Amino acid sequence: MKDRRATRTRRDAGVRGNSRRLDRAIGSARAASLGILLALAAEPAAACRLALLLALDASSSVDRREYVAQQTGLAAALIAPEVEAAFLSSPMPVALAAYEWSGQWNQRVLLDWRLIRSGEDLLAAAEELGRATRGATGFPTAIGAALGYGAGMLREAPACERQTIDVSGDGKNNHGYPPPLAYKHFPLNGVTVNALAIGGAADLADLIAYFRAEVIQGPGAFVERARDHDDFERAMRRKLEREVGRALTGLER
Repeated sequence: MKDRRATRTRRDAGVRGNSRRLDRAIGSARAASLGILLALAAEPAAACRLALLLALDASSSVDRREYVAQQTGLAAALIAPEVEAAFLSSPMPVALAAYEWSGQWNQRVLLDWRLIRSGEDLLAAAEELGRATRGATGFPTAIGAALGYGAGMLREAPACERQTIDVSGDGKNNHGYPPPLAYKHFPLNGVTVNALAIGGAADLADLIAYFRAEVIQGPGAFVERARDHDDFERAMRRKLEREVGRALTGLER
């Protein structure tokens, strides 16, 4: 009789011990789940659908008239009806910024980051770009360094679902490190880089092939073309509408 009671007591104690261990395991799992949920809740929601960074060529191959054509062409393209419609096609805004680039150490912000929520925001951005003055002149074409500078600017951008650098240029890299090294050494993973090839200073077909092989990257990356600087506004309108207004799929290289 005593043996049966002792056996039952040990069995009951074992059950209680298993139950306590199960309770602890469930409690740990709940705590881990709560930690995950709190971590997810702490992550900031995206402020915008796209961070778009425009990079204008100010190298020595671009003379004063051609630079002005880029500057005024970009300003006009931003307020074109089809481009405005693309920017405002979603409740989530687009973050916009712009800089000029030339030699390895020569880059300058033209428009700091701002959220585009309305036509008035686009007009203000276009007016600021139209008032900007050119920085350094007489420097070579350092596209790799331009991409590295863009990576730094993207780190200061609002939190967006996607990031795109839009590089305009009329020549190949001829100063400093090439674009592939920029991709190797700067935080550009996940960033789409598109290009606008400008004819005139170089053979346009050859320049497009170079941009496709060396410069652009990411899903849906593409090269837009302008016959020369006088064609820049038309090409930029087309490029902005494509970048901002449509979800890009595939890779055009």
